[in-house]
Amino acid sequence: MKPSASADTRTTSTSRNGRLGRTLVLAGVLAATLSACVPLVVGTAVGGAWLALDRRTSGAQLEDEGIEARGSNRIQEVLKDRGRVSVTSYNRVMLLTGQVTTDADRQLAENTARTVPNVRRVVNDILINPPATLSQRSTDALTSTRVKGALVGSNQINSNAVKVTTELGTVYLMGIVTQREADAAAEAARNVGGVLKVVKVFEIVPESALSSTTTVPAPVQSTAPATGTSTTTP
Repeated sequence: MKPSASADTRTTSTSRNGRLGRTLVLAGVLAATLSACVPLVVGTAVGGAWLALDRRTSGAQLEDEGIEARGSNRIQEVLKDRGRVSVTSYNRVMLLTGQVTTDADRQLAENTARTVPNVRRVVNDILINPPATLSQRSTDALTSTRVKGALVGSNQINSNAVKVTTELGTVYLMGIVTQREADAAAEAARNVGGVLKVVKVFEIVPESALSSTTTVPAPVQSTAPATGTSTTTP
């Protein structure tokens, strides 16, 4: 009879082990499912927060990325090695900066920029100068970083609403802001060491436009003309 009891014991043990095994498997599946879901939830939260801090629509943000890529490629194709042009887009307003050798090439770059889809306006601030050196471009990058830091430190403007680029010491500010914010941003940038001039390529909206939402789809006016030099600070 003992062998029979021993057999029953093994059967019971196997059954328990089976249930334990299934429990562990289910726990593993649940853990894997949760671990797969967490990045999605976090990504959505981070992405949503990022979009909320930018006053452009999500569609405009994606379009700006495409405008910069296509604009840079097309201008480089037509200019070859006759200059260096940078393309910056904010809310489908394309800013051209850099240097070319002739006025004809300056106009060629602008005309080419106008062929890029989804561009609402082109601001051409290309100089007829020798191309900036690597050292000058590095200095400009550092200046942009310092200006961004100054904007972050200001309590008068949402720094996430302003895009900064620098060319040979001239700082360009783009974004959808109120007149108060535009003035505050220009003042903050002007006080940064190494800044020679501040050019505002802002789109101005009334204060009331910011009271209900952080995304402003249609600015009412701009501080920058359609072509040529933009508004500079005094």
